[in-house]
Amino acid sequence: MKTKTPHVPTRFTRETRFRLPVGAGPPSRPPAAELERLKEQLLRQLLPSPEPSWLQMPLRRAANDAVALAWTTPWPLLVLPLLLEEKAHAARKQAERQQDVLRRSRAIISVAA
Repeated sequence: MKTKTPHVPTRFTRETRFRLPVGAGPPSRPPAAELERLKEQLLRQLLPSPEPSWLQMPLRRAANDAVALAWTTPWPLLVLPLLLEEKAHAARKQAERQQDVLRRSRAIISVAA
């Protein structure tokens, strides 16, 4: 069974243009050094000295990921702290899981040997 598509008349009007006020538009990007400085400051808070060494690299990787994601937003300095917090939480959970698997594997290997 064929269905006939109804004809929808279209009318095009003249193109409308808007003038943006001076200063309008996306905000200017902060210098990369400023974003890097904020990342290092936040990492110092995340990595206190008694932090286990096996957790340092995953947290640094999470910080780099957060900076890369924050840079894609219009306000990277505003977004970075929350992104880093979320990424660090996920990295910490993953690293703890890996350490647990490593401990259990060593226990199994020692019993098997």
